[in-house]
Amino acid sequence: MQKEMTITIFEIVGSPLCVASSDGQRVYDRLAAALKEGKSAILSFHNVSTLTSAFLNAAIGQLYGEFSEEQIRALLKVQDMEPDDMALLKRVVETAKQYFKDPQKFDQAVRDTLGDDGNDA
Repeated sequence: MQKEMTITIFEIVGSPLCVASSDGQRVYDRLAAALKEGKSAILSFHNVSTLTSAFLNAAIGQLYGEFSEEQIRALLKVQDMEPDDMALLKRVVETAKQYFKDPQKFDQAVRDTLGDDGNDA
C-alpha cells in the first residue's frame, strides 16, 4: 500500500528563505526516508520566497545519487513553485543526473577547469 505525504519546505526550514545547503539537507533527509519506504511525496514550496541552487542541490539533487530517475519521477511531485524557481530546479536536476552518471569524470572536469591537479600535500 502506497501512501502519499506532503512535505512543506517552509515548515522544515522555518523561513521563506531557502538558501542554505544545511536546510536543504534537512529536506533531503525527509524526502529520502519517504522514498525508501516507497511513499509518494509532494514537496510544497508554499510561502517560499527565495530559493538557491545550493539549497536545491542538497534537497533534491542528491536524491539522484541514491534513487533512479524513474523512482524519483514516480514518487516525487513538486507544487507551489514559481516559474523562475522551477527553471532553477530543472537545471539542478539535469546537473545532478549528469554528475551521478559519472562522478569521477565530472570531478575531473571541475579539477581541470580550476587547474587543480589533486597533488596538494
